[in-house]
Amino acid sequence: MNAADGISRPRFALSVDVEDYFQVWAFSSVVKRESWDGYALRVGDNTRRCLDLFDAHDAKATFFTLGWVAERDPDLIREIVGRGHELASHGYDHTKVTEQTRDQFLADVKKTKALLEDISGADVIGYRAAGFSIGKETPWAHEALAQAGHRYSSSTHPIAHDHYGDAQAPQSPYETAGLIEAPVATVNFLGKRLSAAGGGWFRVAPLAFSKALLSKAAKTLEGPAIFYFHPWEIDPGQPRLNRAPLKSKLRHYLNLDRMEAKLAKTLDGFSWGRIDDALGLRP
Repeated sequence: MNAADGISRPRFALSVDVEDYFQVWAFSSVVKRESWDGYALRVGDNTRRCLDLFDAHDAKATFFTLGWVAERDPDLIREIVGRGHELASHGYDHTKVTEQTRDQFLADVKKTKALLEDISGADVIGYRAAGFSIGKETPWAHEALAQAGHRYSSSTHPIAHDHYGDAQAPQSPYETAGLIEAPVATVNFLGKRLSAAGGGWFRVAPLAFSKALLSKAAKTLEGPAIFYFHPWEIDPGQPRLNRAPLKSKLRHYLNLDRMEAKLAKTLDGFSWGRIDDALGLRP
């Protein structure tokens, strides 16, 4: 389904970063990688709730999935594909690109791509870096992704932020090193660049404002307005990590109880498709 097939590309692209609540980068100082298997998984049930929500609102999405999650719930991976969504890579264990050498990154990318394809039987052409961590510090990253067989990345959030982003980076999709980089949605508003991409920004902002930003992004970007969220964001009953830093807790837990209803209204407000369709890259 792409422009070459005579079907218009989606202007709004929906994406889900499939990771569990204890795997987020903001909690990495208190939840060590080697302790992950000690936590009860909630990501499978929460992702299936996302799938049901998308079905109810006739929305298709791209699911950027951790290889670590895929190994432990292969049925979820097959269900994502079986229900008509795009399966894409989020790396194996949510390690930022900036914390790897080029060789380590390439090995991680190849391992995760092969794992997801073996489980699903589907081609995996998309990639999203943990923490939107592809940028000036990793000039080799796009070349490595192309070398591994990926055709696009959605690994940049071009705003000013304390953990990621570059407010001078391109806002629209662009070709680089043999693939397409498709940033998540941003808009220029009153002399500033604002996120229209979802995540914590979406949970904080009034719904009408978020929808207005998305509409503006779709009109001004030379490509799709890409929105993202995580399955744990519709899970207000998740265990609390009270030992985490206060700032991390505020960001993570704010408005979780309102997220699902707010998301449903946003799904109703726009026509949502997969990123590979929006870029005209469906295999």
